[in-house]
Amino acid sequence: MNPGQLIFFFLFGLLLVAVIQVGALSLAFDKLGLSQHSAMLLLISSFVGSLINLPLFTIRAEASEPQPIPPWLKGMLGRNLPPFEGKTVIAVNLGGCLLPLGFSIYLVQFSQLPLDTVALACLVTTAIGYAFSRPLPGLGIGMPVFVAPLAAALVAIWLAPENSPALAYISGTVGVLVGADLLRLKDIRRMGTPIASIGGAGTFDGIFITGIVAVLLA
Repeated sequence: MNPGQLIFFFLFGLLLVAVIQVGALSLAFDKLGLSQHSAMLLLISSFVGSLINLPLFTIRAEASEPQPIPPWLKGMLGRNLPPFEGKTVIAVNLGGCLLPLGFSIYLVQFSQLPLDTVALACLVTTAIGYAFSRPLPGLGIGMPVFVAPLAAALVAIWLAPENSPALAYISGTVGVLVGADLLRLKDIRRMGTPIASIGGAGTFDGIFITGIVAVLLA
């Protein structure tokens, strides 16, 4: 891990502690029915898991002109990557994909939300995630960070006002992962990046923020 990444995770950790102190995260997870201990376990697991990418397969890809990035920002974006050699490793991120999906499945089982309501909410947020995401050559998939949580909260309030926090978390997480990651895999071949992680890199903070903000707004 390069110094820029260490600084980012240190600052992120400080911010996380500060947010917990003011009660925002506690309020969000309380809405989801989690105890403080369970909420902290989920947060720490997601944070540590964001450092772990599990390779799935490799595809041939084309080189592209990378987006210009200020030198001071490169480390914080986690762009300390091996050189691109005509192939892209497709991976899945533990903290940014598998854990949020697992928690979403838990919420579906214990929130008593109708499956057709969940499916419709996820379909809407996935369409929005795809519409607002863009491939950034040499970087990954970019998306305005507050679009997904706002959309997830509004859809959840519309479809299930009595259980909107759970639906907001589920649809927000699925919307980003499917709309901004899985449906954008076809663009990976033209991005010239050595690794593309589903739920990883910058997408992790997008999914984290989406889950928390969507629940708070719902």
